[in-house]
Amino acid sequence: VSHYTVSRRLGSGGMGVVYEAEDANLGRRVALKFLPAEMARDSASLERFQREARAASALNHPGICTVYEIDQHEGQHFIAMELLEGETLADSIRRRPFELSPLLELATQIADALESAHAKGIVHRDLKPANIFVNSRGQAKILDFGLAKIERARPPGADDASQAPTLAQPNDLTMAGTTMGTVSYMSPEQARGQVTDARTDLFS
Repeated sequence: VSHYTVSRRLGSGGMGVVYEAEDANLGRRVALKFLPAEMARDSASLERFQREARAASALNHPGICTVYEIDQHEGQHFIAMELLEGETLADSIRRRPFELSPLLELATQIADALESAHAKGIVHRDLKPANIFVNSRGQAKILDFGLAKIERARPPGADDASQAPTLAQPNDLTMAGTTMGTVSYMSPEQARGQVTDARTDLFS
């Protein structure tokens, strides 16, 4: 696919299928997230997919999965991003309960990454354990900015069921009156379809 050699499938979710691949140009392993063909034909789904790439690529933080590029090959839309080793927070939770110390460490990392996104005017709006990856060094990484709301960057000093499918109406993706997100983790204003801001991520 383009200059990538796909080696294996890593998993799939509501907004795509992810494969491990080798970048022939730079000689590094990456993750390629492909938008399913049926969704690529839907303009709203394609816009969410492209918005994920734009939102994440605008951020440079160790707690946010790095996006390298968005491209298409023979009609297949894909995002090339950092390949992570570890598991989602959802998988960790299912396997065993967390001790307080590592739980607080992860919470601190997630809050710091969110602050970085919010400072650039990006609200995730679908924060849940399935969208947080914990790598082999215990570093939390926020994934999947497919429902991100991109606003004007905040001026300095300004105030500011995990595996369930993401819900979104196909039209008016960022307007009040549209319900988006995962029900178990929605803030009250998000569930009501009201205008959301950085506080909705903190609630989740």
